[in-house]
Order: sequence, then C-alpha cells, then structure tokens
Amino acid sequence: MAILERVVILSVTAGTGHMRAAHALREAIQQSNPAAEVIVLDTFRYTSPFLEKVILGTYMEMLKITPVVYGYLYRQAERGQPLSGFAKQEFNRILNKLTSPKLVKFLNQTRPQTVVCTHPFPVGILDRLKSQGLFRVPVMATITDFTVHSFWIFPGVDAYVVASEDLREPFAEFGIPLERVHATGIPIDPAFARPVDRLSVQQKLNLDPCLPTVLVMGGGFGLGPLAEAVQCLGNGPVPCQLLVVAGYNEQLRQRLLQLAGSNCHPTRVFGFVENIHELMSVAHIMVGKAGGLSCAEALAKGIPIFIVDPLPGQEERNTEYLCRAGAAVRVNRVQDLGQEILSCLLDKRRLWDMSAAATRLGKPHAAREAVEVMQRILEQDVLAAARD
Repeated sequence: MAILERVVILSVTAGTGHMRAAHALREAIQQSNPAAEVIVLDTFRYTSPFLEKVILGTYMEMLKITPVVYGYLYRQAERGQPLSGFAKQEFNRILNKLTSPKLVKFLNQTRPQTVVCTHPFPVGILDRLKSQGLFRVPVMATITDFTVHSFWIFPGVDAYVVASEDLREPFAEFGIPLERVHATGIPIDPAFARPVDRLSVQQKLNLDPCLPTVLVMGGGFGLGPLAEAVQCLGNGPVPCQLLVVAGYNEQLRQRLLQLAGSNCHPTRVFGFVENIHELMSVAHIMVGKAGGLSCAEALAKGIPIFIVDPLPGQEERNTEYLCRAGAAVRVNRVQDLGQEILSCLLDKRRLWDMSAAATRLGKPHAAREAVEVMQRILEQDVLAAARD
C-alpha cells in the first residue's frame, strides 16, 4: 500500500468539530508513518481573513440569533433545489475568486500527495481548481455529520468518507459512484480507540463509583442551554454527579462554577479539555448538542446521548439519525431533562439497549480506516500516472 509522506488537510473553523476531525486524521497519518509531513490548514484564515470574518461571523450570529432562518436555508439546499443549486455555484465561484490564488500557491509550494477536506467549503474550491486543470492531486472529503448535504457533493472528489454504511446510498442520488464512498465513520481522536482505566480516572476526578455520572457538553463554543441543563440536573430528581464541559466559553464556565457551588448534586466544571476520551469513559450518559464529532466520540464509548433542543440544520439531522438508531433521546424542553434521564436510569434494560445501539454505531478506529482510504486513492493515482 502507498506510503503517505506529504498530506494537506483543509478545514474551516466553523464550530470546532471540523478542525478536530482534521487533527484526528493528522495523528492517525503520523501513527502510520511518523516521518509524514501533515499540514492542517484553516483555509479561510490563511487565504482570506476578511472572508473568514464575513462568512463565519454571519454563520455564528445566525446560529445564536436566528437559528430558524439557518434551518430553513439548510433544508432548502439539502436536496439541491434549483435555487439552492444556483446559490451553491455562485457561492463557490466567489470563494474561488477570493481564495484560490493564495491556495494554489500554497499547494504548489507544499506539493502534497493527497489533500483531505473536513469542511465542504474547501471541497468546492478544489473541485473548481481540478476542473480548470490547476490541480490534479487526489482529494478526499470527510463528512463530519450523520447526514449527507448537497454542499459536500462535487464530481472532482476522488473519495468520500461517511459516518455509516447506510449514508452511502444518498450519493447515488447525486450521481456519485458508490465505490468512491467509504463508511469509515467520522474521524475522531485515536485516543478513543485505546483502553482507559476507569477506576483511575474516577479517582483522579474524585467521583463516587456508586453514583451515575452525567457528562454535560456544549461543544467547543459552549452553545445551547448548558447552564439551564446543569441547574436542572444539579438540583433535580436524579441522584447523580455531573461533569460539565464549557469549551472555550469562559463566560459560561464562570457562570457554571457559580451554579455548581449551589447544586445539590456534585458538579465538576471544566473549560476546554484535552482528555474528553477519559471523561466519556467514566460517564453513563451524555447530555448536550448534536454536533457530529461529539456524538461520534460518545458512540465510540457506547454512551447514550440526550440531545437538548438541537439547532435546525445538521444538528437536527444528526438527532433524527441517532434517535432512529436507538442511541439517543431528543429532549425539546430543558425542564423535561431530569425526568427523561431518571426514567432511563430506572429502566436498566432501556439504558443497556441505548448503550448497545451506541456501541453498534461507534467507530473508534475511524481515523485509521480513513487513512487507509487515503492510501488506496494515492495508490490508484500512482498507478494511473504510471500508465500515462
């Protein structure tokens, strides 16, 4: 199999999941070849900081202030409706005009064997460059949700990796040959595939082994009704202990620390953490957003997920998928969270079934398998070049 020596991974800082997938792939590549040079590029930040500010600033504000509008636009574009198809073309034309000159220069300098995208925006840029004959290196797109959106779909992509086998079928509707689509799972940190000494982690965190542990998360930016959930669970009917991760949201972390001091149930509050695989290893239940990476990590640890008020768009689609599979429960009102979790903890069979469903969906080795896909498309490219 071909050896990966120079790889560029293009991502975008929209939320933190896309970059986490990129870093997981980098680690897996370097595990397969420690001498490999792997560059993770925050595409807009490098090529057009102005564009990053405009697009990502608008995206984040829309999620915070008008999520319903975002959800409507997402659904319109989901199946490539005529207007959304035109919008996709125009959007990619503008992206290319503003970003491609600097990106082409960067790629010519680094000369990667293959390029991986963990966000749809760079996929569209590379597709246009390939169609113009400005770039010919194999491209792999890594979809970081439990759904397939038309904004990811471009004919110039040599391989797609998706969360599960049943997500391969939608590609046929978009005219993409299914042999290009690989159900490796969403790439997560290889640490999730390594065994963890639960007792040691429980002692380190000063946890009571006799109490259920509930992990409450709000993604990298601490979005969603996190504080309300912590207040509800920390003083609710569920005898439990809480581990709460606020991510980079320092203001939220300070508020959570205040709540923790007055909660009836033991509550530990963290900011951004590097050992989320350890926290998930000792948790019995996860409560939080329906971000693709966080959910993929929880599934890898076999943890039932309680999703509170998911954002319209990909979070809603992730929620629908995981609930259908039996690995998650959707809770529309924070006030109902305590009762939902209590009923699950009291019904051991239900809790076991949810955990089993999560384990079936979980792919702790996803990053390693995605690297194997990279190696195969590189090998095919080398053979094709030799024939030419």
